[in-house]
Amino acid sequence: MKAVRFFGHKDVRVVNDLEKPVPKGDEVLLKIGGAGVCHSDLHIIDEGTVVGTVFTLGHENAGWIEEIGENVEGYKKGDAVLVYGPWGCGHCKPCQQSKENYCDHQSEQAYGGGLGLDGGMADYMLVPSSRLLVPIFDLDPVIAAPLTDGALTPYSAIKRSLPKLMPDEFVVVIGVGGLGHVALQILREISGAAIIACDVTEDKLAFAKELGAAFTINSKDADAAEQIHKITGIKKAKVVIDFVGATSTIDLGTKVVSLDGDLTIVGLGGGHYQYSMNVLPFGVSMTNPYWGSRTELMEVVGLARQKKIHIEIEKHKLDDANEVYDRMRQGKIKGRAVLIP
Repeated sequence: MKAVRFFGHKDVRVVNDLEKPVPKGDEVLLKIGGAGVCHSDLHIIDEGTVVGTVFTLGHENAGWIEEIGENVEGYKKGDAVLVYGPWGCGHCKPCQQSKENYCDHQSEQAYGGGLGLDGGMADYMLVPSSRLLVPIFDLDPVIAAPLTDGALTPYSAIKRSLPKLMPDEFVVVIGVGGLGHVALQILREISGAAIIACDVTEDKLAFAKELGAAFTINSKDADAAEQIHKITGIKKAKVVIDFVGATSTIDLGTKVVSLDGDLTIVGLGGGHYQYSMNVLPFGVSMTNPYWGSRTELMEVVGLARQKKIHIEIEKHKLDDANEVYDRMRQGKIKGRAVLIP
């Protein structure tokens, strides 16, 4: 079996000698249709966020059921499914509420397949429990694979602020990349707020306009905050969602978020923020959400099946994994890259 394996710091290899897993109990073996490539992979490969273990990469996975364990019910060979990414214990209160992304035992275990345990950049993937599967019905697994993170993460971040996203308010989206370009579509479909998109390249700002942004701002501009203030007026933006997470973008967010607003930092850009009560407006909720719940992934599938959201993808072979990661490092991926066995 072919797979893209992580062996250690900056050591990723495509191997051809793995045995095809055999599921038992509640395990499910998937024939992979597509595995999304994510910036989180680079945190593992380049920065060593996961150490001391060798595993198959890929945490955005979709495919068809190949074989089921003897205890699996409700699924059969050939069913098209997504794999929910964050794998919790399955027993604690958050897990029972389908929020395995906030499992009580997260600090004691790997985050999931492709994040310390074997993921889906392979011909086949062994999923430890059928509870981690979400049916996709008529969706193509190749196109659907990035929904598991590329759409679920922005959807969950937006949903928590939905009561504030009224038609007379503004929402600022910082970063129109793999997550940000999906966030714009979700905001367009489920919220009434006017969308202001920020990025550092003119092509991405033009792309943001196509996806529903009412206004675009180049966040490299020294007066980016002032430009946003001219749009929002004195009330500022009720919600700011930062898909970059650099110090400069966090700083921009604090300048444009309104009183009693939400400043949500999704991006893993390594930024820092030093709190000051004289800078952050009163009542602001500053959060750093992680992924989303299983039920939210079902809702994301619903949006995709209704063609209300679409992830821009590039298709590549498993053998091209290292080349794709290099292009991602250089910022040359538009939307999401998907590896296909």
